[in-house]
Amino acid sequence: MTTTATSTTAATDTRLGYADDGTSLTFTAGGQELARYTYLPEDDQYESPRPYFHPLRTLGGDEVTISRPWDHVWHKGLSWALPNVGKDNFWGGATYTRETEYANLDNNGAMNHEVFSEISETGAGITAAESLIWTPQEGQPVIAEKRRFNIRLLDVPSVPVGSPSGAWMLLFETEMTNISPDVIEIGSPTTEGRNNAGYGGLFWRGPRSFTGGEFRSVEGTGTDEFMGTRSPWIAFTGQHDVTCRFSSIMFVEDSANPGAPNQWFARSSIFACLGSAPFFSKAVPLKEGQPLAYRYAVVVSDGKVDGALAAKLAEAAKAALESWT
Repeated sequence: MTTTATSTTAATDTRLGYADDGTSLTFTAGGQELARYTYLPEDDQYESPRPYFHPLRTLGGDEVTISRPWDHVWHKGLSWALPNVGKDNFWGGATYTRETEYANLDNNGAMNHEVFSEISETGAGITAAESLIWTPQEGQPVIAEKRRFNIRLLDVPSVPVGSPSGAWMLLFETEMTNISPDVIEIGSPTTEGRNNAGYGGLFWRGPRSFTGGEFRSVEGTGTDEFMGTRSPWIAFTGQHDVTCRFSSIMFVEDSANPGAPNQWFARSSIFACLGSAPFFSKAVPLKEGQPLAYRYAVVVSDGKVDGALAAKLAEAAKAALESWT
């Protein structure tokens, strides 16, 4: 059964809305789809089934995600995904360990949606709160997750809300609790010995046409040299086929995250991708009674972002994270 709702932000008369078709939530602005969150995927176990956002679109209508690319079919738009969770893989594909390097270990777990405890609309957009259980390919559940995300339009000077040069924001929060009998070490291929491959966290895969695009942070601009760097925020700008327009996506980390500012997984030359990587170079233990919580803002905007605009967007995203309760 499909349910729908709408909400209007205080800063504009552009209406935000959502619909639930029983497997995914679709979010719209002024009737145009901005984001779809698939919470009951039908993916193969090898792809580590988990909820994901795809497509994500700018207010101008350009799509800024790709899902199931042929080179890494387990890449799903934007998703929370971790490759080295103890012995289990909640990322998808082969697992990298010191003993095996990359190998198919039949250890691809699933992040299973349990229930939405809340879907609410306020002046600050639409918020969804979700409970998930992480279950290995074989065995008993190991992690209980509480997840929240918020979709809102972004009112920033020089970025008119609701215009083709506007921006919107996704706030994302996760809290992971160990429900297994053992301490779970959360790491990455880099913590297992593979250099500069510290992926795992909130991960975005961009369109094919974004390959070769430009990263920007407080340190300036560039491409693959941003791999493994630390900064409060990082942005990526790519160009679309057909329309030839530019779009940008920015990640902003909550300063209260463990280890902040954490490293970023940033790649441009092979394909466009960007991810938070709090377990990039050092494994973090998830202990009984000591949950791990991380929060990020993801800003999606039409056009390029120069230094001044990037700073404004980052400031607005930081303020949104600080006021999000």
